Amino acid sequence: MHDWRHFTDQALIAYFSMEIGLTAEIPTYSGGLGVLAGDTIKSAADMKLPLVAVTLLSRKGYFKQSFSSEGWQIEEPVSWKPEELLELLPGKALVTIEKRDVKVQAWLYRVKSPTGGELPVLFLDTDIPGNLPEDRQITDQLYGGDKTYRLKQEIVLGIGGARLLQILGFQVRKYHLNEGHASLLTLELLNRHRRPVEDTWDERSSWDTRLVQEKCVFTTHTPVEAGHDKFPYDLVERIMGAVVPLSLLKELGGPDELNMTMLALNLSHYVNGVAKKHGEVSQALFPGFEIHAITNGVHPFTWASLFMTALYDKYLPGWANEPELLVRIDLIPDQDIWEAHRGAKAYLFQYISEVVEGVQLDPDILTIGFARRAAPYKRSNMIFTDTERLLAIGDGKIQLVYAGKAHPNDEQGKQMIQEIKSQADYFGDRIKIVYLPNYNIDVASILIPGVDIWLNNPLRPLEASGTSGMKAALNGVPNFSVLDGWWIEGHIEGVTGWSIGPPPTETSTDVSSSDEDVEDLYNKLEKVILPLYYGDREGWINVMKSAIGKNAYYFNTHVMMRRYVTEAYLR
Repeated sequence: MHDWRHFTDQALIAYFSMEIGLTAEIPTYSGGLGVLAGDTIKSAADMKLPLVAVTLLSRKGYFKQSFSSEGWQIEEPVSWKPEELLELLPGKALVTIEKRDVKVQAWLYRVKSPTGGELPVLFLDTDIPGNLPEDRQITDQLYGGDKTYRLKQEIVLGIGGARLLQILGFQVRKYHLNEGHASLLTLELLNRHRRPVEDTWDERSSWDTRLVQEKCVFTTHTPVEAGHDKFPYDLVERIMGAVVPLSLLKELGGPDELNMTMLALNLSHYVNGVAKKHGEVSQALFPGFEIHAITNGVHPFTWASLFMTALYDKYLPGWANEPELLVRIDLIPDQDIWEAHRGAKAYLFQYISEVVEGVQLDPDILTIGFARRAAPYKRSNMIFTDTERLLAIGDGKIQLVYAGKAHPNDEQGKQMIQEIKSQADYFGDRIKIVYLPNYNIDVASILIPGVDIWLNNPLRPLEASGTSGMKAALNGVPNFSVLDGWWIEGHIEGVTGWSIGPPPTETSTDVSSSDEDVEDLYNKLEKVILPLYYGDREGWINVMKSAIGKNAYYFNTHVMMRRYVTEAYLR
């Protein structure tokens, strides 16, 4: 294997993300944010963009999910061995935590593309002899612990990551903060670019915020309150100490507590949301800042099923690195599309029969997929609002496949899972319902292409983007979704899929559940979707093809990365 130092030969974009999902073998991600980061890096490798990614090692992963006999989520640590998959790099950085030095080291993973592109991903780790036992555990658990643990992790990611890049000899052109978790790297940069003055350390004129802004790009991913980390200043002083004067930190990060989103907003020259609508919502959330929008995407080659990949290779050669070619989907005969989808469906059903005891789904029945984090605002149980109505519509005509983890501290999310599991008992064989355990990259790659329709009904406007729907479209699986996130841009009613509920007009995040959504879901399922699926095969395949040719050709990370390069990195 060639020496890693060739990565330091040119100036790079340093892409910082708390979680990165590249493969299921490296369980350093929890969901959409991490998988998007992984897809971003894979597309950058395909396009041979100069980029280095920085994240945390998460030695115990997020968690492995199973269920009790009553349907309650059980969490266990994920054991994996970094040394079997990654290379340990020489050199260590020191960060100050609770007034003591903590060593940080980096493991290297090389993302290799068929195009010949190769990018380094650095996984930061504090499990090093010489560190105190509690410090060795800082990089163990993704999103684990309390605010103290989270702040320590963000010191390691932001400050430790920036220092390690410098120690290892990486030249950084721009820093891209993927969400606010990495915001503390701006403080490290402030120190580097500080102008000497004769007076005191805390003289405001010595801190050059403009130079730091020029170096930083910030992507905010959610309007949900829990997604914006905030730390009390007494905790910050106790854990981190004075990296910059407290008066300056309060000016940049908020007067009452350290708001990591605010810190990143104040110290980045380019800020964006992850869909047009999310950009507007973020602008309303953070007035006074200019917030752009670059809609997320998915990595085409990673997320097309083997069945669709074979089809695309045959009829649209070069599609994986030039996904715009998918616009020519009409070159592929309808029957070939249908057979490829039937293959993906059979593969999913075989998987289900292996992991869920006693369940055999029917390949001829319309199968609805729903998989994402089990968070209350995602409303995974909305379809069960009126069980009698659902039974009248779907008895023997639909089956449902669910997956998704609830955060270990989210009792409401866990309750939703348990409720869905109990609905499976209630409906029995009349509407079969499956909840797949331990949703991850591998499960997603089997589940998403194998269902017939992709359901998504979060509370508007809290869905920033919704990349699972893009993965579905890439596989010819139409979306049936609330008009939020990317679906506002991708939706053409009855052509690429179907909407649920009213059009998107509000930008306030204070939105309540809507009875309109439930009514619309039932009506369209009964009067539009089921008749089309069972009564008009040609019409259904037309919607499948439009999902590919009008959605997947555009909503991918190749298109997304070209926009980041031209609109953010080169500015």
